[in-house]
Amino acid sequence: MRRGSWFVLGGLLVALLLAGVVSNFASGSPDGLDSASTKGCTLNADEEITGGSCMARNAKDHEWAGSPLADYGLRGVDNPFLATAVAGATGVLLTFAVGGGLFWLVRGRRPADRA
Repeated sequence: MRRGSWFVLGGLLVALLLAGVVSNFASGSPDGLDSASTKGCTLNADEEITGGSCMARNAKDHEWAGSPLADYGLRGVDNPFLATAVAGATGVLLTFAVGGGLFWLVRGRRPADRA
């Protein structure tokens, strides 16, 4: 196997580990955008808007909110750790496949060696 192939496979392995394992330890607290978009609203214990006036009041679900990999998990898997791991690994593999396919399509072709 060529040296570049080992580099790509190593990068893929690191990405799979990060997405499949480390992502389960990410913070569940809202990020800055979530926090800023709910300023001025009243929230209940489930973080649902119950009153007030804020940017998030008119928010709607994304078109793909019902997809199998929505909300950083895999629908139908009861174990949250496993659901997040499988969704993360699936995302990495799909991204790698699309990126690799595009790279293969646009890469430069070398003229055949003449013997």
